Amino acid sequence: MAGLSVEAEAEIQYLEAMIARLEAGEEDPEDFRVYRLKNGIYGIRGRPEHHMIRIKLPVGRISLEGLRVLAEVAEQYTENRLAHVTTRQAVQLHHVHRRDVPKVLRAVNAVGLTTREACGHSIRAITCCPYAGVSPEAPFDVTPYAEATYRYFLRHPVGQNLPRKFKIAFEGCPTDHARTPIHDIGAVAAVEGGK
Repeated sequence: MAGLSVEAEAEIQYLEAMIARLEAGEEDPEDFRVYRLKNGIYGIRGRPEHHMIRIKLPVGRISLEGLRVLAEVAEQYTENRLAHVTTRQAVQLHHVHRRDVPKVLRAVNAVGLTTREACGHSIRAITCCPYAGVSPEAPFDVTPYAEATYRYFLRHPVGQNLPRKFKIAFEGCPTDHARTPIHDIGAVAAVEGGK
């Protein structure tokens, strides 16, 4: 279990305070919207007290404990008790009541997952070939490069408030499983002077 980082706990406490002010009529709804988007929380049209939470799976990887926690929060906090897996290596939880959002964030952050920058105009998904590290055709494993890029940009000011969402993919195989051309940046493994 990774444990909750100081940064994540501070962000969740700030969100809890915003929710309390919003419900008391003391918070600007637009300020709340901007903050929740930066933290992977979408509003649901027609149901302002419900949200969709997008949880990033760093470079598409998740531990057994992470899977267990995702199943538990889906069962406990979503109306339909389902978790949706996205094409960009994330999981979405729909119709989470606003009062429960901090509980979900604490649970997923405690197992090394995050919702930070999963929505809005930020550096979003950093995805990786599903065969990274196991493909005999790859010249080398691109996973450490994808993980380093993920760690570098998480909470980095350069990745905040971009003109649009920004996506990065890493591919190690000769066959482009990561679909690098549809990303803003697609990094493909190559060895200088090699094949």
